[in-house]
Amino acid sequence: MYKSSPDHVAIIMDGNGRWGKKRRLSRSEGHYAGSKQMEKIIDASIELGIKVLTLYAFSSENWSRPSDEVNYLMGLPIRFFNKKLPEFMRRNIQIRISGNTVPLPDKTREVLAKAVSSTENNTGIIVNFAFNYGGRGDIVHAAKTLIEEVRNGKISKDDITEERMQQYLYTGDLPSPNMIIRTGGEKRISNFLLWQSAESELYFSDVFFPDFTGEMLAEAIGQQPVNTYLSG
Repeated sequence: MYKSSPDHVAIIMDGNGRWGKKRRLSRSEGHYAGSKQMEKIIDASIELGIKVLTLYAFSSENWSRPSDEVNYLMGLPIRFFNKKLPEFMRRNIQIRISGNTVPLPDKTREVLAKAVSSTENNTGIIVNFAFNYGGRGDIVHAAKTLIEEVRNGKISKDDITEERMQQYLYTGDLPSPNMIIRTGGEKRISNFLLWQSAESELYFSDVFFPDFTGEMLAEAIGQQPVNTYLSG
């Protein structure tokens, strides 16, 4: 329970495909519904005073899904940011990306890079999309970077601390999440922010993400909804 909103909330947006299947729709239609609800969760986070919102959009394990579903998920950021980026600029929202973007299709990688560069000077809420992200890979990436720093003489092995290690994670200078929320009924972390979640509170909801409202987010963090945005 928080007297004020936590600085950083991270959400594992699970249940999109099952939401679609339950309604005799395709998994891709479920992902589209999830993207629309994601917009409302960003709105709710702003209203609740959350400073950093991390959204698990595509995990490094998701490549094993059927090719048509993966292709749809690769195209979703293009449609999302082409539509929302002007609004994010107007509303002073800063976009970050955590994850390995190198294997992504060119158009997907380009639109993500544009979203980050266009909003880097915005000073409002930080919305951090974990895209092609895996917690173990994040730690390995940071470790390799530190090894190179030592090898090149930039630091000594004695300079390697938990604080420096955290700086080399994909989340960089972002604070560790106060709370991680997972929707969809599963009660596991699924390789998400393994280092960063060492002291995070975990909150599990049985609700599929497309039905997870701002009001539910407010309840999860122990706050009262502040306006009608949150029930949308």
